[in-house]
Amino acid sequence: MGTTDRKTTSREDWLEVLAKHRYNFDAPENDKFWSAKLDTASRDEITAIQNEKLAAVTPFLYENSPFYRARFNRLGLIPTDITSVTDLEKWPVIDKSEMMADATENPPYGTYTTISDEDWHSRGWMLFSSSGSTGVPRVFRYTHLDREYWEWSNARAMWSMDIRPGEVMFPMVGFGPHVWMWGVMVAANRLKLAVIPGGGMDAKARVGIIERFKPTVIAGTPSYALYLGRVMQDMGLDPAKSSVKTLFTGGEPAMGIDRTRERIETLWGCRTAEFYGCTEVSPHAGGFTCPYSEAGEQVFTHLMEDIQIWELVEPDSKKAVAEGKRGLTVCTSLNSESSPQLRFLVGDYTTYNRETCECGRNHVRAMGSFTGRADDLINVRGIKFFPSQVEQAVREVDGVGDEFEILLKTNADGLSVMEVKVEHAQTSAEIGNAVASKIRTHCEIRAAVEVLPPNTLPKTEFKAKRVRDERAL
Repeated sequence: MGTTDRKTTSREDWLEVLAKHRYNFDAPENDKFWSAKLDTASRDEITAIQNEKLAAVTPFLYENSPFYRARFNRLGLIPTDITSVTDLEKWPVIDKSEMMADATENPPYGTYTTISDEDWHSRGWMLFSSSGSTGVPRVFRYTHLDREYWEWSNARAMWSMDIRPGEVMFPMVGFGPHVWMWGVMVAANRLKLAVIPGGGMDAKARVGIIERFKPTVIAGTPSYALYLGRVMQDMGLDPAKSSVKTLFTGGEPAMGIDRTRERIETLWGCRTAEFYGCTEVSPHAGGFTCPYSEAGEQVFTHLMEDIQIWELVEPDSKKAVAEGKRGLTVCTSLNSESSPQLRFLVGDYTTYNRETCECGRNHVRAMGSFTGRADDLINVRGIKFFPSQVEQAVREVDGVGDEFEILLKTNADGLSVMEVKVEHAQTSAEIGNAVASKIRTHCEIRAAVEVLPPNTLPKTEFKAKRVRDERAL
């Protein structure tokens, strides 16, 4: 059999397996579950689906992705060596650096996806890209087949969040080549939601949309939700008295930082729901909340395991952690034609729980949700912490504004030091000491705190960039 035939055959075999497990593809089964068969599948049933898809996706990757073929060969493996979840340990975790090296050597698309130029021109749908904040952007060309499965899986996720026909959704992003909101938009089609497009507008224009057309769901980053609410207040309006009932967030942590979530929900007088994921293992939401995860004592995020395999690994060895232990998220994507990655290091710290949720879903949950990617970890004189820990500390001091900045510098003695800038109506030493005390409690580090008058720091209008590292190399 020729190479072209093997490429085609492996794709056809994989598509057949995908179709076998796409229950309730076009419409929800009932008011509680989009697909009860999948959403309430037992642990054994989930594993069986994962094994069947994995056995089909490995030859598909081998025959259609030069990056994966070379990695299989380098490791002395063949596709039939990885046919079940228990076989995944044979395959070392892939991180962004490998993809960046591949993209640098094979511009502009790299070879880590299964889509050729011919595929892109004949059945391509949309191009997405990572932000490039930690190196060369990784580009992904998705097909219309990807779009169809993305609509279905995201609709299932949004159904679990109690977003239903009858809602009016107002997405507030620039609609660039970033995956999250496009996935929300195509899922809105499957859900038959009314949508008001919100790209290309400034905050005041978006406030006007909310006032005039009364959306019930607004979608954006947590930072933008805070910013937009403050703009409404400046215009003499009360966000809590608006039509908005659900803040649908993504792009940065919200659920896992309780002080930020409380601040947003108090400002808007409504609930928060959240998507979690990354560009590399799209096209679909990796994680999503449900009403129980939003209202309980401990927040958590559902992970949809019939379309992805989720693991946790130790930060240094990248070996799997013991059940119930904290580790970094690793994802194997099983439903993407363009990007079916094997053991990609997404890199967020969390702990898994495989007990049945009160909502009835049996898929694994990330307890405490997510508070930051390993790439964001700050190291100051050997003390390691996340910007989200500083955020939690800052939010605990009454009256501190929404904006803050973390400045990392090298002092005259050559030591790394941290300064945190916050806003408060009282620019006093007392406020600065209170913030510094909270930071020391949460991060175990002393930080200098500068208290600035309100509206001094730049306003966040999309994803927050809180850290400025000016340390000498």
